[in-house]
Amino acid sequence: MAIERKQWKSAIVIAATAWMAVLFGFAPSEATAEYGDVVMNEYSDEAGMRPVVFPHWFHRIRFRCKVCHADLGFKFQAGGNDINMLKIIDGEYCGACHNGDVAWSVENCDLCHSGKAGTPTQVHESTLQKLIMPAGGAPKK
Repeated sequence: MAIERKQWKSAIVIAATAWMAVLFGFAPSEATAEYGDVVMNEYSDEAGMRPVVFPHWFHRIRFRCKVCHADLGFKFQAGGNDINMLKIIDGEYCGACHNGDVAWSVENCDLCHSGKAGTPTQVHESTLQKLIMPAGGAPKK
């Protein structure tokens, strides 16, 4: 019984350490988009920043569609919104929540700008992307 308890405690410590590494930026420097994530790279490459990987489903399980798409004005199209850091800092789009009160503030650049440089703006692995993308080609920006 004591061995099982010791193994259980070790597993918790390992899991907590891994989670802390992710939270404090000791994780790998490049995140990859998962199914349904939105990659935003309208201005990032030009500004020398990595593209934004927006975890759509993470937000969707917490908020109804209307919160972002009606109240905050996000269009239902990857690349259809003219989002830049000035607007976010002014409280528009992502900045409505990412203000340091509701969610982390814009000073934590790497939390959002986590994509692989050169990735085009897209909804990652979307059904539409698969239907319109030429075989072997990259999705259009």
